[in-house]
Amino acid sequence: MKKFVKVIALVLCFALIAAFAACGGNKDNDSNKATNAANPTNAQTSGESFKLGLIGPLTGGAAIYGNAAKYGAQIAVDEINAKGGIQFDYKAEDDEHDPEKSVNAYNTLCDWGMQILVGPITTKPAVAVSAEAATDRVFCLTPSASSTDVINDKDNMFQVCFTDPNQGTASADYIAENFAGKSVAVIYKNDDAYSQGIRDTFVAEAGKKGVTIAYEASFTDATATDFSVQVTAAKAANAEIVFLPMYYEPASIILKQAKDIDYAPIFFGVDGMDGILGMEGFDKSLAEGVMLLTPFSADDPKAADFVAAYQAAYGEIPNQFAADGYDAVYIIYEALQAAGCTADMSAADICEKLVAVMPTLTVNGLTGEGMTWDASGAVSKAPMAVVIKEGAYVTP
Repeated sequence: MKKFVKVIALVLCFALIAAFAACGGNKDNDSNKATNAANPTNAQTSGESFKLGLIGPLTGGAAIYGNAAKYGAQIAVDEINAKGGIQFDYKAEDDEHDPEKSVNAYNTLCDWGMQILVGPITTKPAVAVSAEAATDRVFCLTPSASSTDVINDKDNMFQVCFTDPNQGTASADYIAENFAGKSVAVIYKNDDAYSQGIRDTFVAEAGKKGVTIAYEASFTDATATDFSVQVTAAKAANAEIVFLPMYYEPASIILKQAKDIDYAPIFFGVDGMDGILGMEGFDKSLAEGVMLLTPFSADDPKAADFVAAYQAAYGEIPNQFAADGYDAVYIIYEALQAAGCTADMSAADICEKLVAVMPTLTVNGLTGEGMTWDASGAVSKAPMAVVIKEGAYVTP
């Protein structure tokens, strides 16, 4: 009987240790020291590193987004670790753009000892994880999940990309200023918070700016493989511009089906279409002349060093999501310095300090000069337009 009691006591002891190791709990740094001993580039002079997690779609249909952000973040981590001082121990987990798998990835990173999260990358997973992280008091900075649902009522969640409402408003303003008098068709995904949010503010702002919407249609996950009806109707409505607030996969089908019926309007997308040129099997000629509203262009001179480092490491030109991931790590780096955080602090203590300091920061990054944040977690910065010419993004 005494042996049984001792076994139960040991089990309870290990359970308590595991509980304290989870996100938001107090952590010792033995695991950090072991990691740093194996990888000296991740070690501060104190032998400690901040455990920085990333969650995004590294496989599946949205993998272009997740891997770009992962690689961009890795470049930033390597640069920062080479400076000395603040150091990062960095680990990325795949969520396949699935909310449930994203929560599983979050829990995996918590078990690892994560103190700060970059991500999740896409909106639906970010909404799911943000609820968990708010309860656990883990600070999160998503590179590219832009829905206001991600940050609403969660003081620990901040964004690198501008919000969906801002994208919709800015897109309508750009079209009004640069394509005055041209009629517009809108095709959007009505079961996706990202697409619906941009569409709503675009339509509202277009009405204010006198932009004529000649045709509007929606689709869902179940109908995202055939847009022949919508494309034919947009052509029949004589729409000279087709606004596509969506991710690149459905957009690629729309471009192909438009070409099939000799319909050649100006296609105008948002940041979710960035990455279409890297889509496997996509005919890049279909995207000739497509315009995107985005905060980053690889031909921007200020991004030259980053673009060169990314190409050397990964053999391709970085898209906006890569730049978002890079900026996310540097924003966290700046915030940790400003808040006076140390790597031996718990995730919860770090979270409280970063939540307080973020609205006081001004950060210059690849995706924006003078980026600031309000207490809601939304970023303030100006978008810009790029156009695809000969298989590359260029500024108009």
